Amino acid sequence: MIVTGNLYGNIISNVGAALVGGPGIVPGANIGRNYAVFEPGCRHVGKDLQGRNLANPTSMILSSVWMLRHLSLHEEANRISNALNKTLADGKVKTPDLGGTHGTTEFTREIINNLN
Repeated sequence: MIVTGNLYGNIISNVGAALVGGPGIVPGANIGRNYAVFEPGCRHVGKDLQGRNLANPTSMILSSVWMLRHLSLHEEANRISNALNKTLADGKVKTPDLGGTHGTTEFTREIINNLN
């Protein structure tokens, strides 16, 4: 855990994400006493991908998994997490940032197919 102001927090989270695979991979959470916000770990990145069906949805999906766990919905969280992990491990459907040619929609459909 690193406690910083907003500007430096954004810089550190973006640099950290770059070290582990990019902004499409890293989930994020801000958890306080009364509220919790779950979002991708990097914000304000990927504007060039907007509307092009090229963004990697992994960070948003993992953030959702964290939210489900926070709400004690562990079975649901594990099911989604396992489907995402299977999709990544299989490597058949990959977004451009992972070295593939598939779009956001195709990647998400593959995750849904792996829920079964």
